[in-house]
Amino acid sequence: MINPNTSRAMTGKIGRTAREVAGPGVEIEATCPAPGDGPAAVESHTDEAWAALAVARQVAASRADGFVLACFGDPGLDAARELTPAPVVGIAEAAMHVATLSGRTFAVVTTLSRTLGRAHDLVRRYGFDDACVAAYAADVPVLALEDAGSDAHEAIAVLCERAVRDDGADTVVLGCAGMTDLCADLTKRAGVPVIDGVAAAVGLVSGMVRMGVGTSKRDEYARPPRLPPGVPGT
Repeated sequence: MINPNTSRAMTGKIGRTAREVAGPGVEIEATCPAPGDGPAAVESHTDEAWAALAVARQVAASRADGFVLACFGDPGLDAARELTPAPVVGIAEAAMHVATLSGRTFAVVTTLSRTLGRAHDLVRRYGFDDACVAAYAADVPVLALEDAGSDAHEAIAVLCERAVRDDGADTVVLGCAGMTDLCADLTKRAGVPVIDGVAAAVGLVSGMVRMGVGTSKRDEYARPPRLPPGVPGT
C-alpha cells in the first residue's frame, strides 16, 4: 500500500482501512516516501510527477505480491506496472470499477478544484465517460483531511448529497485516499454506496493474487530499457 505523499499520519489511516477490509492471510504494509523524497501532498501536476517517481522507487525496491497506489491521481501507475510482475492497481481505477458494479452512474467528490481535470482524464482513460455524471471539488486541501476538527468532512458530505439529489448518481467515488475514514458516515448521509478507493483496491489486488493474475510482461509493461537515478535496478 503505497501512499506517494510523505504524510505518516495519512499513511497510518490508509493502512488501518486496508487491514480492516483485507481477507484472511493478507498482510498489509503501508508505506510512504521519506520527507524530501516525495511531495507533502499531491495537489498539482508537479506534485504528481514527483509522486510518480516516489512510487517507482518503492515498487522497484519491494518484493510484495501486489501493490495499491493510494493516491486518486493514480500517479506512476504505468511505470509501476513496468517494474513488477505483480498486480498493481490505483485507487481511482479501483473505485470507478467498483462504483459501476454497484450502480449505473457515479459522481466523483475530490479535494481541490485544480485536480478536477485529472479526475476527468482518468474517467476517460478507464472508459467511464457514460457512467460519470458529475465531479465536484470540496476545496479542501489534502492535508486538512488529517484534522478531525476541520470543516472538511461536512463540505464533502454536502457534495455527496448534492450528487445524488441533483445529478442522480447511484454511487459516489471519493477522490482522495485521505477520505478513507469518512466512507461509512458518507454512505449513511448520501443514502447510496460511497466508494473508497483504498478499500476497493485492496479487494481487487488481493483477489488478483489469489487468482494468480499479475501484470502482463508483453510489450508495453515489459521491463523498461532504462531506469532513472534512485530507482533500484533489480
